[in-house]
Amino acid sequence: MRCKISGKKMKPFMSFGKMPMANGFLDKKNFKKEFFYKLEVGFSKDNYLFQVNDHPKSPHIFNNNYPFYTSKSKFMIGHFKKYFSWAYKKFLNKKSNVIEIGSNDGSFLKNFKMKNINHLGFEPSKNVAYFSKKNFDVNVFNGFFNTKNIRKFKKFKKNTDLICAANVICHIPNLKDVIRSIDYLLSSKGVFIFEEPYLGSMFKKVSYDQIYDAHVFIFSLHSVKTIFKNFGFDLIDAISQKTHGGSMRYIIARSGERKISKRINKILKYEKRLKLNNISSCLKFKKNCEISKRRFKDKINYYKSIGKKIAGYAASAKSSTVFNYCNIGSDQIDYIADSTKEKIGKFSPGKHIPIMPISYFRKNPPDVSVLCSWNHKEEILKKEKSFKKKRGIWISHVK
Repeated sequence: MRCKISGKKMKPFMSFGKMPMANGFLDKKNFKKEFFYKLEVGFSKDNYLFQVNDHPKSPHIFNNNYPFYTSKSKFMIGHFKKYFSWAYKKFLNKKSNVIEIGSNDGSFLKNFKMKNINHLGFEPSKNVAYFSKKNFDVNVFNGFFNTKNIRKFKKFKKNTDLICAANVICHIPNLKDVIRSIDYLLSSKGVFIFEEPYLGSMFKKVSYDQIYDAHVFIFSLHSVKTIFKNFGFDLIDAISQKTHGGSMRYIIARSGERKISKRINKILKYEKRLKLNNISSCLKFKKNCEISKRRFKDKINYYKSIGKKIAGYAASAKSSTVFNYCNIGSDQIDYIADSTKEKIGKFSPGKHIPIMPISYFRKNPPDVSVLCSWNHKEEILKKEKSFKKKRGIWISHVK
């Protein structure tokens, strides 16, 4: 294994075993053709970066039918509206140029459109890029954000006041190319703001489901500060977020161009106490994952042994890691309910649990339901109040 930033050799400290593509929901006829790889993780002592080894090539992930739409979540729509208001007041004016990396279905970008701010989204998946143009009339380029594609948009060169991304940068193996692209586009006082699942939150909650093929990196302040410094950028602020079960918003600017918040040193000290800058925290996480796996399997087996019907709710990419790592399949989970049309009628990656519509869950409620998107717990429980009234039990693998 080699660090994707330094290129230096390092040993994986943990393996989750054989894994399918986390969003690779498939038809029965394709079971024998399913792609698998070995999911291993390592930690770079040079830049403190937690990363996945042997990442599959991107066409397997971001294809023409990427089964994830941000607009399916009311919580995320509200989050992006607040995110936009904060960024607009702090960094933008009506003459600003804005770029979003990985704009998905346009849920964030539409806020800039409504304010008549010149914007551009980069979205590699054809279906969600098309959806964003059709439904929100936003400017989107269907392609990857990289040094080759950005040169097609000359008016943004050194003239972009905000480059933003949400749960996207962790997906891109060639982070160095991303940073070079940001350098090419950003104005002198411009900022790059990105939100990602936070290493500290993942370790605390033992939410190992954050780790899968598309999540190449799990960042901390130590890793972000160190990596960007080497490219002439400062980490000027960091703000914790509730999204994805615990995320961090990182604000990056050109070195010396903006004041660095006192919050940075406070969080860095906090990370040192947790040893997030040391492999020892990773080894502790590994032990906690093994304990969590045993407990979750025992919980499922207990309910099954007393004759309870078990189903999953929300066929998330995260759940692919959980069910495959814990070796829980269709003999234990009857089905997974979901609202995404690209998933309904198909089967979950690896374990081949059938995906059914939400209406089926309501008409044929199980006794026990696994919160496959536990990070959206409040929103899901609000939608499915009748399940609890019928004495349904919600369970999850996280603390």
